[in-house]
Amino acid sequence: MNDSAGLPARYKPPGKFAFLPWLFMLTGDVQGLFQGQTPLPWLGGAGVLAFGALYAVAVFTSLDERRRYTPTPHVALAGLAAVTYALTIGYGGDWLLCFPLLSLVSGIVLRNREGNGRRLGVVVLTLSGSAGLIGSFRGGPSESLTIGYGTMLSGLVASAILTLFETVAQLRATREELARGAVEQERLRFSRDLHDLLGHTMSVIVVKAEAVRRLAPRDLDAALGQAADIEAVGRQALTEIREAVTGYREGSLTTELDRARSLLEASGIQAEIRQSGPPLPPQSAALLGWVVREGVTNVVRHSGAERCTVEVRGETDQVRLEITDNGRGVGSDAAAKSCGTGLKGLAERLAVAGGSLTCGPDGRRGFRLVAELPVDSESEEDRKR
Repeated sequence: MNDSAGLPARYKPPGKFAFLPWLFMLTGDVQGLFQGQTPLPWLGGAGVLAFGALYAVAVFTSLDERRRYTPTPHVALAGLAAVTYALTIGYGGDWLLCFPLLSLVSGIVLRNREGNGRRLGVVVLTLSGSAGLIGSFRGGPSESLTIGYGTMLSGLVASAILTLFETVAQLRATREELARGAVEQERLRFSRDLHDLLGHTMSVIVVKAEAVRRLAPRDLDAALGQAADIEAVGRQALTEIREAVTGYREGSLTTELDRARSLLEASGIQAEIRQSGPPLPPQSAALLGWVVREGVTNVVRHSGAERCTVEVRGETDQVRLEITDNGRGVGSDAAAKSCGTGLKGLAERLAVAGGSLTCGPDGRRGFRLVAELPVDSESEEDRKR
């Protein structure tokens, strides 16, 4: 995969054709061939053609992500090195410029691969030393120093530039991937919130509507009271949905405990609500409020219980919420659902905040849900809000 795909032009590394103009460094050698200044011009011409072809193959394949890690670039580089040594040893002079070009290709082929940094350094130093040694025999100390330095510099600069561009491209791709992940995480958070919110609210409305139907024939005032509760729950649900959409909704443990009592009593379940301990931080109270909402909703929907106890015990460093009922308990579909998808998201939130959520049988009959949370811990999700 090409990490630079889709990037603005200023962030893209040099393309395949960007390095071809460097072959014009050999223009003087080609002119010498045509002017008859080079011995065995046919051999020199064949060497130049081979050099140009191998140069192009090595550059093109090493800049192609599909062929970069195949043997082709390295085979072409090896052939280019053989031609370079043959031409420079045989002719000297301006032909020594083949060494900087060879070093340039080496930097392109051997760049940015695991374990290749040391190999590239060895290759570039070897080529630089070879260019300096051959130049001293065919030109003199001054030419030897110039060609050696140019050879070393061309390979290192080519590798550094390409590596820098590709690193920038990878960083941008990583940043985009992290942004996509953050969006997915926010969608997951919102879907969990909406599930918890609507699941509880619709349960309350259904239970109270059933109460209206039961009470209407014999106690109209009580039925009207339940109908008023349905209206209030509906209005509150609209408000919470709007707040959930904007991402600013905060739950309240006290409010959820009051709602739990109302829901349980409307369902014909004896409710016992107990709360003790110091006041809780808003984040901890909001998180436990969600647990009360989901846990009591599961009791009403699935347990078939006659009695339900919700107890909150707070201490200086930890708070414990326990919901128990005397319903069908373990082994039933209700138990599977209670420990399944309904509380999975809440268990993840508690875990992020350093807490835990467990559920299971309460003796031979009944079910227990326990949530524990450090009161001095603030969840990552809450910090993001």
